[in-house]
Amino acid sequence: MGSQGKHASINIVGAGPGGLTAAMLLARRGFKVRLFEKANRVGGRNAAILRNGYKFDVGPTFLMMKFILDEVFKESGRNIDDYLKLRRLEPMYRLQFNDIRLEPTTQREAMAQQIDHAFPGNRDGYDRFMAAEKRRFELMYPCLQKDYSSFKQYFSKEFIKAAPNLSIGRSLIGVLGDYFNDEKLKLSFTFQSKYLGMSAWDCPGAFAILPYVEHAFGIYHTIGGLSEISEAMSRVCLEHGVEIHLNTPVKQLVIENKKVLGAELDNGEIILADETVLNADFGYAMKNLFPLGTLNKYSPEKVDSKKYSCSTFMLHLGLDKIYDLPHHTVFFAEDYKGNIQDIFENKVLSEDLSFYIRNASVTDSTLAPEGHSSIYVLVPVPNQQSEIDWNNKKKTFRDRVIKALIERAEMSDLEDHIREEIIFTPQTWQDMNIQFGATFNLAHSFMQMLYFRPR
Repeated sequence: MGSQGKHASINIVGAGPGGLTAAMLLARRGFKVRLFEKANRVGGRNAAILRNGYKFDVGPTFLMMKFILDEVFKESGRNIDDYLKLRRLEPMYRLQFNDIRLEPTTQREAMAQQIDHAFPGNRDGYDRFMAAEKRRFELMYPCLQKDYSSFKQYFSKEFIKAAPNLSIGRSLIGVLGDYFNDEKLKLSFTFQSKYLGMSAWDCPGAFAILPYVEHAFGIYHTIGGLSEISEAMSRVCLEHGVEIHLNTPVKQLVIENKKVLGAELDNGEIILADETVLNADFGYAMKNLFPLGTLNKYSPEKVDSKKYSCSTFMLHLGLDKIYDLPHHTVFFAEDYKGNIQDIFENKVLSEDLSFYIRNASVTDSTLAPEGHSSIYVLVPVPNQQSEIDWNNKKKTFRDRVIKALIERAEMSDLEDHIREEIIFTPQTWQDMNIQFGATFNLAHSFMQMLYFRPR
């Protein structure tokens, strides 16, 4: 882009975190940036829903690797503390099995003592995990900052140095077996694989750096919800002169001689630009934003054949009370492996549910009226490649989730305190232009990473 001069124009399609980050950095460097977003707000899956005094994050609720966000703001000439109030959570979250409870913390000795108490004989494994995965992270992180559009990047000195530590051919659950001998303890360090849209039994072993990152650097909450990150980025964009066009869907890209010349909006207007950044969902974009006959690389069939993440069933509940639950709690199914197989392989709704609750009002009073709370419930479910008819299943599955909250989260009077309720199903996500309603997008399998990541 730099070869076109500092005043080159750039169109960005999609105002999710990726599009906002690109806009911040490019505008800071002098480019003329236009950002087009189909919704009435920025953020994409990292936006907010406001309902009668309650505020709900649409998607992400865990902020990991805060130092990357710090760097984005710094590269944009801004100090993140001037835009966001970030609170580190201790403990990070609660993990609830039927018979065991764990509250992971970044305080090493306290964490080791918890493991020793709940899983005798595994304390040394925790110390080995932290030491070995620290080295893996330090080797891999420079590689993850590189551009893999060329296969040559695999021959860089950083990648060659990191390669012996990638655990190629091993799963995440297998790598955790190097440190721990208890299945529930392994699961306590592998549930993060869902961020990648994968089962811990399929997720590449190198991603053991994810639980390490949590335990080394902590988990943060943004006061006002993680959607505030998108709003803060939007403010920085405007300060740098970015034109943000909300309620402005892009119909298709304008392509001539295999070069993207701009974007055609839904209203027929054509906005030309020297460069275009496409931040839409991959599957949707490949199948809908390229004029017929211009994209030979990805036929609809090829796009559909890629490996996609699971989806999520979500409940956003506005309650007139605050429950005594931690900020984050993960409840594991009794047969967790069977639950995962139902989601990823059998593509059916499991009888035995795993679910996550965010009870952020215990930390953040801005999310609900005084004395009330904003509850976020996420249940991993199959994506829309399944044959589940959510129009028929929505109500009965909602009732199953409520029953699980009452029985397993000890929210016995929950139904009496619901004042607002919003339900997201995989169909909801698909209606938001997310291929197959796959909430976490393309899975991060070995053949869909780095150079092999579809682009």
